[in-house]
Amino acid sequence: MIGVSDETSPVGRVLGTADATPLQFWTAVSPGSYLQLDDVVVTRRDLPDREPVTIAGVVTQVRARHEGAQFDSDVFAIADGTLPAMVQEAAEITTTRVDPELYVPPAPGAIVHRASGEARDAALHFDRMERRVPMGTGRDGVPVFLNADFLDGTRGAHVSISGISGVATKTSFATFLLYSVFRSGQLGADGANARALIFNVKGEDLLFLDHPNTKLDDDTRAYYKLLDLPAAPFADVRVYAPPRAGDSSGAPDVSSRLTGVDAFYWTLDEFCSAKLLPYVFADADDERQQYTMVVHSVTAHLHRHAVPAEGGISIDGRRIGSYADLVDHIVDQLTDDETRSTWAGSAVNMGTVNAFARRLIGSKRDLSRLIRGDLAQRRPHRIKTADSAQVTVVDLHNLPDRAQRFVVGVTLKSEFEEKEKSGTGRPLLFVVLDELNKYAPREGSSPIKEVLLDIAERGRSLGVILIGAQQTASEVERRIVTNSAIRVVGRLDPAEASRPEYGFLPPAMRQRALLARPGTMFVNQPDIPVPLCVEFPFPAWATRKSESGPPPAETLRSIVQGADPFAVIGGRAGGADDDIPF
Repeated sequence: MIGVSDETSPVGRVLGTADATPLQFWTAVSPGSYLQLDDVVVTRRDLPDREPVTIAGVVTQVRARHEGAQFDSDVFAIADGTLPAMVQEAAEITTTRVDPELYVPPAPGAIVHRASGEARDAALHFDRMERRVPMGTGRDGVPVFLNADFLDGTRGAHVSISGISGVATKTSFATFLLYSVFRSGQLGADGANARALIFNVKGEDLLFLDHPNTKLDDDTRAYYKLLDLPAAPFADVRVYAPPRAGDSSGAPDVSSRLTGVDAFYWTLDEFCSAKLLPYVFADADDERQQYTMVVHSVTAHLHRHAVPAEGGISIDGRRIGSYADLVDHIVDQLTDDETRSTWAGSAVNMGTVNAFARRLIGSKRDLSRLIRGDLAQRRPHRIKTADSAQVTVVDLHNLPDRAQRFVVGVTLKSEFEEKEKSGTGRPLLFVVLDELNKYAPREGSSPIKEVLLDIAERGRSLGVILIGAQQTASEVERRIVTNSAIRVVGRLDPAEASRPEYGFLPPAMRQRALLARPGTMFVNQPDIPVPLCVEFPFPAWATRKSESGPPPAETLRSIVQGADPFAVIGGRAGGADDDIPF
């Protein structure tokens, strides 16, 4: 039973001039007291021949009015003292817990207390959470928790974060939540092997997660201590970036971080054998477009006939050493009357072939630096979280849109396939992806969208947890949002706030979402019937080069620096000395 002994002085009484129901009632605030939005209160109802019922709830609206005024102009007479009136405040309470579960309304006039200590924990169901992940603090400055069972797949999975770009701090909250999950110890034995995959799509802000933040002050350190978290950067981070355009050495394309960064790319052989061509066309397709038939036909032909050849591939006796050469060869074969049916099938007309060829030719500029035939195959170049650090950051901000889609799609595909092969939900893999409305839009279909749907619907059983962020949840595939057990909202656009996707927010909270400042989020989780307003702390890790402290020793070398320095360009993995071409 929710205790009342820990409560402070009463803050009011249940209002008798408004209907009180078991799920919602109004409280008149006592003179000299106050209630603000998000305060937690508790009251008690005595029943004949039954134990008392304790009703706890959260303040979802507050109002103040003059009692005794009849006209709008009376406010001036009251202020001058010529008209008697009384100022009365009242607060709307939305019930969060009834103990025992006898759903009766509170009695008008019943004393209402502000909940604190164990009573507050019970009102917000924190006492029922076996594993509590700190999310920040409430408006009362006391920690607020997330039930880890709804995050790691035990009872639910996936997080959806919505808000205006640059104001809602979606990525900041996602990284703090990830940090809290790893450092709170609530994953138990699974925490040591859990992994995170973060796609960085805006600037180089996420490239310094393992660097301490020089702007951290004593107040922020005290904030972390209140949450029982260390004020420190992420302990184990690996950063990947695409090769520089036009650079034959494959150096990573980053400017601010110069150590501990590895370049990622795919060889031509991997591109063909792993059937990656569909991800070149990863934008949402119009279902009426017929060129997707050509995509799958060409993909199958490359998978069957492409063989490794000195770093590149060989098709039909022709050696191909770059992505541009591969595109040119495919287009030549499709425009040749003698070979077109072999590559595209006999039922495809020339208009469809031309539509495919135009899009494929347009991809040469965007993907040539990612699909290579001139770099060593034995050199580590694949993004694989199982062989990486606890947190893997994939930098995409220097890539054009088509290339970003390709990287996201192929990486998620390979990671999900690895989890399927393992056949177990452990270790956990958290995937943080911003701009989810771009990769999984509500309309159309694409290979990336299919992978993300697979993660949303089957990822829980395989231990793949999606933390998706977007400006507009109304433009994201419904099944992905629906399968998210945790829903988070920051600052919203007025038009977006009116969408039905935010129906879980009370009316007053929808209005507050239009005013929310950076660092304030509204979190809805299955355990608690009312979304909670959460303020999370300033990052303890650097979010840009200017606030970056000295890097840990582990970042001074990358996996490339630990690779075989005598790896031969074009050499096959595990090849004997006789294979070296000199």
